[in-house]
Amino acid sequence: MKEWAAVKVLVLGAGGREHALAWRLSRDPDHPEIITAPGNPGMASVGRAFDVDLLDPEAVATLAERERVDLTVVGPEAPLERGLADRFRALGLPVVGPSSLGAALECSKAHAKAFMREHRIPTARFMVCDTADEALAALDDFGSPVVVKADGLAAGKGVTVASNRQEAEGAIRAAMVERQFGDAGARVVIEECLTGPEVSLFYLSDGRLAIPLGSAQDHKRIFDEDRGPNTGGMGAFAPSPLATAELVDDITRRVVQPVLDGHRAIGSEYTGFLYVSLMLTGDGPKVIEFNVRFGDPEAQVVLPLLEGNFTELLHAAATGALANRTIAESEDKAVGVVLASRGYPATSESGRPISGIGRASAIPGVTVFHAGTKIAGDELVTAGGRVMTVTARAASFEKAIDTAYQAVSAIQFDGMQFRRDIGQKALAARHPTER
Repeated sequence: MKEWAAVKVLVLGAGGREHALAWRLSRDPDHPEIITAPGNPGMASVGRAFDVDLLDPEAVATLAERERVDLTVVGPEAPLERGLADRFRALGLPVVGPSSLGAALECSKAHAKAFMREHRIPTARFMVCDTADEALAALDDFGSPVVVKADGLAAGKGVTVASNRQEAEGAIRAAMVERQFGDAGARVVIEECLTGPEVSLFYLSDGRLAIPLGSAQDHKRIFDEDRGPNTGGMGAFAPSPLATAELVDDITRRVVQPVLDGHRAIGSEYTGFLYVSLMLTGDGPKVIEFNVRFGDPEAQVVLPLLEGNFTELLHAAATGALANRTIAESEDKAVGVVLASRGYPATSESGRPISGIGRASAIPGVTVFHAGTKIAGDELVTAGGRVMTVTARAASFEKAIDTAYQAVSAIQFDGMQFRRDIGQKALAARHPTER
């Protein structure tokens, strides 16, 4: 590969995760040139943006070739499901992201559960149902509480933890009869409801081995104290106090390596990010789900803590050369608070002017990652449900929490909503074995 000072990296996506990826890559010691597609207003300060359809692998590959890109990093999962990484590899273009077969670990919950059962990866007991009648009958076997999951991608909203049968029946009806998630809800997975604290671990794989990239805990519910409906994520903190070295080693051995070995066995090496969402149950850690990319908002708190040459590490993963490589993590803590539009997650408002980002960003340790924003005329306005993540890095969780909320108080837009308890779990966290 050419000298790192001349490297050009293409980051695909337009959300907070992609802003965090582009921002972190731009801070590497050799300062690679960053371009984004399609990007967002926050990413404009990092590099040039190109308007391209991410669901058209050929169009994206043409952009990468025309711009003489050295490395492409895929942010969202949908392009991976469409085979973008497959097309890039066929053309000999280095890319961070799994094949369409690998992407099925996230894009089909039924596939993921079957894969885990085949490869003896610990997870909740489950049943895949192709009709509403099958799903309703399955409730008799699972009882309450129970988890109902739409099989396909549903923007983080296709999972219902039903405390009673009425809620479970409503979730089945919404997915399979009313088709609130479109084709994603044509099939559902009924799961036993696991209990215990949740933690997410992040890995980078070159297809044969994987290295850990850190840990986080996110806050899915819209309201404080984990009340209200699930969202795509209202905030996160890193690292997770629950992610001990022993837990990471255990999950690497019993979960991540079987994922890699299982894909190699079918001739499709798993290359790229792997996000493992875990429940630490009384029977040991169990996988809740896989994501085949970095999380959002987890990326916004994990990436600021990674030290060293991140671009070089990603290129090593894309070219099968991760052996003997690691990446250092800062001893600092990070807390990210998501600012959302009025009505989210059911609906969202757009076009509301945003002020105060400059004041927030001027606070030491604060970075504001854009997600649902756009430029209208000469004004920055809201353009989606989750508008931005305000991330603070500090020497302690207490300081990171205080700093994050100080920055949040500087930002304003009509209808702005956010949780006021992000990071509090970090202050009280105890591993189950310590209780």
